[in-house]
Amino acid sequence: MKSDFQLLADELMTQVQGQEVLLLNFNGEETDFVRFNHSRVRQPGHVHQRYLSMELIDGERHAAANLTLGGGRHCVNGQDQSQDHPQATDVLKLLRERLVELPEDPHLLYSVAPLSTEIEGEDGLPAVEDVVDQVVAAGEGRDLVGIHAQGGIYRGFANSLGQRNWSATHSFNLDWSFYHQADKAVKCGYAGVDWQADEFRTHVDRALEQLTVLEGEPKTISAGRYRVYLSPVALADYVGVLNWGGFGLKSHRTKQSSLLRMVTDGVRLHDSVTLRDNTAEGVAPNFQSEGFVKPDSVTLIDAGAHADCLVSPRSAREYGVEPNGAGAGEGASCLDLAAGDVPMAEVLAHLDTGVWINNVHYLNYSDRPACRITGMTRFACFWVEGGQIVAPINVMRFDESLYRVLGENLIGLTCERQMILDSGTYGGRGSTSARFPGALVEDFNFNL
Repeated sequence: MKSDFQLLADELMTQVQGQEVLLLNFNGEETDFVRFNHSRVRQPGHVHQRYLSMELIDGERHAAANLTLGGGRHCVNGQDQSQDHPQATDVLKLLRERLVELPEDPHLLYSVAPLSTEIEGEDGLPAVEDVVDQVVAAGEGRDLVGIHAQGGIYRGFANSLGQRNWSATHSFNLDWSFYHQADKAVKCGYAGVDWQADEFRTHVDRALEQLTVLEGEPKTISAGRYRVYLSPVALADYVGVLNWGGFGLKSHRTKQSSLLRMVTDGVRLHDSVTLRDNTAEGVAPNFQSEGFVKPDSVTLIDAGAHADCLVSPRSAREYGVEPNGAGAGEGASCLDLAAGDVPMAEVLAHLDTGVWINNVHYLNYSDRPACRITGMTRFACFWVEGGQIVAPINVMRFDESLYRVLGENLIGLTCERQMILDSGTYGGRGSTSARFPGALVEDFNFNL
């Protein structure tokens, strides 16, 4: 894919006229998909797709278009030419015609200092047939349902100023559940870049232990405050709500950030809380659509105190600051919460009596200025007594402020962390990720 993209980019750059600047963004994947139900393969498939985004700039006017690529090349007058060249050339002409009708954009900003990069991740993925055999064996005699995706994700950038960037990563993501009945299931995930059979088996064994408890009579707990354990997945989903306008410079300057009190009132989280957008250790590309290269990491919260914002090019120009590689939405591509000092093996003992929360959903702000987030427990969540899981609980709604969950009521974070890859496949596999510990929290508020 890389050579095809670069050939097409080189061809298109020769057609740039006068003071025009052309930006190209490439998005591609080669993915094997396998869907499971009742511990059997129900739908195997393979996706090979390539897309190109073209943006033509002249002064402060710009126009953009997207097109689907076929890939490949053929010989024209003794030279290789991209098979997508005629289509892309036509689109470039249309963009040029459209530019003269568009107004100037006062917040337009793109990289003019060419900084080329290349990351070619190692492809250490097993044959998909081997993964399928392990998954089917793990689900024998049970109702295992889920989807496995593995393969390469490719991103590229090129501009007419000479900049070229490329990122290729190879990852897998098995998103599955052991289903019991009604709304009761043990939800599991195993994702990464290096499939390990022993590690997968550990996930399976842990899920089977919880499935045994899930088969018991569920307990309904009353509304109130409880000590809870939030699994890495549950905590990542909860904190991930901050990507909706919490970290960006634009939301801070317009006083809409859910973390505004940390800036204006000096509110702090627990000293153990350090949160970064850790691009270097994620699977997202280290560049964005206007050509700005991302730093290895941006510290958002440092030892409980607010640190930096994510700054998109448009916000950078509007507010007169330097961009730091954020996209238009100013969200993190790899949220990374530092580990704590509670061993995973001791979580139940520390929890003593309370609620073990594996998964949450229906998350949203209930009070944005107070950074209060509401949601519901999901799948296998348990009542714990005397450091032992004793019963599944029925679904509960919670409503809690981040300032309490990761602030005054935080007991501790686990030493172990989990890498969580985006399982989304709508239009293409996602490239965002998160790495989170679990969290023990006092007085967690359930309101329904």
